[in-house]
Formats: sequence, C-alpha cells, structure tokens
Amino acid sequence: MVLHTYFESRAWSWRELVSILVLVLVLVPFFIEFLLANFLLELFHDDLYSGTLVGFIMSIIFMLAVYSLALQPKSLRWNEVGLRKFQRSYWKNIIGWSFVLIVVSILILIVMDIVGIGYENSKTESVQAHLTPIHFVLGFVSAAIISPIYEEILYRGFLYRWLRSKYGLKAGLFLSSFIFMIVHIPNYNVLPVTFISGLLFAWTYEKTKSVVPGMIIHGTFNAIALILTAFG
Repeated sequence: MVLHTYFESRAWSWRELVSILVLVLVLVPFFIEFLLANFLLELFHDDLYSGTLVGFIMSIIFMLAVYSLALQPKSLRWNEVGLRKFQRSYWKNIIGWSFVLIVVSILILIVMDIVGIGYENSKTESVQAHLTPIHFVLGFVSAAIISPIYEEILYRGFLYRWLRSKYGLKAGLFLSSFIFMIVHIPNYNVLPVTFISGLLFAWTYEKTKSVVPGMIIHGTFNAIALILTAFG
C-alpha cells in the first residue's frame, strides 16, 4: 500500500482544473474585470470605488467556484484548500518572510524606476488624488483583507496543490506563480513583484499545509504598500 502525503494526493482531476482556469482566465476577465468594471467606472467615476466592488464580486465568484466545482461534488471540506491551523512556531517565519518580501519588492521597484518603468496604477493614483478616510478604508479592506483571502484559497489552496500533486514541487511553485502573475495583467508594473510573492505564498503553504500564513503575509504586504502609497 502506497501512502501519499498531503500534496502528493490528487484530490481533483483535469475537469476541475480546466473549469476553474476558464473562469479565472476567460470568463471573469471579460465579464467582470472588463464589462462590469467599465460600467461601474462610468457609474461611480472613481477607480477605487469601482475596483473595490469588482474585487468583492470576484471574491464571491471565486469562492463559490472553488466550493461548487472542487469541494462540494467530492464532499470535501475547506481544509482541503488549506483553510487549517498552522504551528505557532511558524509565526517567526511569517514575520521574516514579510520583511523579505517588502525588501525585495522595494529593490525591484527601485530598479524599475532606474530603467524608466513606472509602477503607479489607477487605483494608487485614485487613493493619492482623493485621500479621504472612506477611500483609505475601502482600499485597505480590498487590498489587505478581501484579496488575500480569496487569492490564497484559489491560487495556492486549489491551483498550487493541483499542480504540485501532478508535476511536483518546482513546477507547482513556478506554474502557479506564473498564472498568479498573468491574472494581474494589465497591471504590468507590478508583475515581477506579483510573481515573487506568488512563489513565497506557495512556499509557506508547502511548509505548513495551510494557506493562512500566506494570507497574513499577503495582507500585511498589501497593507504596508497601501499606507506607503497613501501617505508617502
């Protein structure tokens, strides 16, 4: 009898992967991030308002997709996508990796600035141009809470685990991080940082079998980036 570890056991087939990738790479980008986002932008005349609402809608769609396509049909619980406790001793790693990600990201942005590649985008410009308490709160909720939760469950809890079980550690790390990076197009200015952060979040999942450490690092990084953007 062969015993499989958590990441070696295959909880899902190609059917679940293809279904979710079509949703992530085709349906949501066109209908939500393009059509709905443009409608909301015309309605609110504010990138932050429309972007926050789009992000909230995306989080609901993706969580429903993970549940209805990957969990419910196989009678699986949310711990199969990494929603589980982790050892308290890993907190020092969370602090350390958060620091590393911040330093590496700053270095990348410095290099981008030197070579003449800007790293501003519409959301950060909106926060800077209209810095009010409500703008800051909306930006914080979107960047530091909503995005880390659904992105870690989807891209690490489901996608990384699927790729890891099929192709192994290295392929799982790089393929899941590459997909995580391309879904952030057209924010080309942050793609290098997004790819590296994807590697780090997947690695914390690998070491703990929980997506919660990645959520904490992800949320902390986004919160600091927002604060620096708003008040820098």
